Order: sequence, then structure tokens, then C-alpha cells
Amino acid sequence: MYTIGQVADMFHLPISTLRYYDKEGLFPNLERKGNIRQFSDAELEAIRVIECLKKSGLEIKEIKQFFKWVSEGSSTYANRKELFELRKKAVEEEINALEKTLAMLKFKCWYYEKAMADGNEDKINEMMPNKFPAEIQQLYDKAHI
Repeated sequence: MYTIGQVADMFHLPISTLRYYDKEGLFPNLERKGNIRQFSDAELEAIRVIECLKKSGLEIKEIKQFFKWVSEGSSTYANRKELFELRKKAVEEEINALEKTLAMLKFKCWYYEKAMADGNEDKINEMMPNKFPAEIQQLYDKAHI
């Protein structure tokens, strides 16, 4: 069993966030000794799922729905799987967008490094759009998809 302070440290979360999750009913089986919350491994796993779903873009009300489905048992497996499939797709799309952004940033770093070395952009402009060195061409192409 873990105290709220220990759990806050483990997950790098404010204690107020854990209290909020508890208030919202996300830890239905949380034990208390007196007025002290005692977190078990089950609550730690719930926090991992909550944080994953939050990072994937869900709001607390949607996360509460997931935990409601969990409490309803096996009849909601399809709903839960669909939720994770949708979040997976959204995260994959976000990763692709970030990879495109990263490619543009890397290309522009090369671009300005080359422009500074050459003293102008003439040679770079002659390479546009498909005569860059192979590695740079890949970045350029990815950034312009």
C-alpha cells in the first residue's frame, strides 16, 4: 500500500490531482485508514491508464465513462477496445504530424547552415525541389507531403 504522497512522487503528479481523481470516482475501491488514502497496485494501474488516456486527448468525463464500462464487466469489452483503437489512431496521426514537423525543422536547420556557409541561398535554390543530397531530400519530401 502507498500513501498519496508516495503515489504523487511516483507519477510526478500533484497530490491535488490524485484527490481530484478520487473525488471523480476513478478509484472506487480505494481503501482508507482513518482519513488517509491507501493506494494499492490496482489504483497505480488505474493512474497509468488515466494518464495514458489524458495524454491521448481524452477529458476526465470520457475517462470516467471508460471506468464505468470497466465496472460493468465483460459486456463492455467491445466499447473499451473501440475506445483504445480510436485513441491509438489519434495518437498515430499526431505522431505522423509531428514527424512531418520535425522533418521541416531539420530541413530548415540544414538549409540555413548551408546558406550561412555559402553566404547566400543561390545553391540551395538550384537544388529545389528534388536535387538535394539524399538525406536532405528525404527530409524535404517528408516535410512537403
